[in-house]
Amino acid sequence: MAFEPSQPLREYTEKLIPRYPQKRSAIMMILHFIQREQGFISLEAQEWVAAQLDLQPIQVREVVTFYPFYREHPVGKKFIRVCRTLSCALNGGYKVCDKFLAEFDAKLGHTSPDGRVTVEFAECLASCGTAPVAMIDDDLYENLTEDKVKELCDRIKAEVPAETPAPAADTHHH
Repeated sequence: MAFEPSQPLREYTEKLIPRYPQKRSAIMMILHFIQREQGFISLEAQEWVAAQLDLQPIQVREVVTFYPFYREHPVGKKFIRVCRTLSCALNGGYKVCDKFLAEFDAKLGHTSPDGRVTVEFAECLASCGTAPVAMIDDDLYENLTEDKVKELCDRIKAEVPAETPAPAADTHHH
């Protein structure tokens, strides 16, 4: 299915591209705009971006897959990224991740059955001195313990309604 850009995206792109001596320099700004609107950047959206910037679709895909903050698939209402690089790993990052997964009955890299969260590992979140850390959407949480993770999960459960009643545990995720 072809990507249909929103009117705000069209207007943004039309104003943005002429600001740069080379069209391709606008790529990250446009990708951020699409991700804010859509929650992720589909292959069809990447093709649309490529056409706007006179690039091949693979050149856009290289950018999307290189940077960990771009997503190619939909995520839950809250996107949790747990750092697993050395400092975090040595200080309990894997236990922190397991706690998030258990609290939402989720599998790593998948959206929870209630649609509230997607939990993934991240490479260095640049806060080694306060390991273990995790990002929930754009907010960094430091010095995490299982108790602190429980508090964060309780807050998410209180603030973010479940999409549907949780289906059977063996439901397939995308």
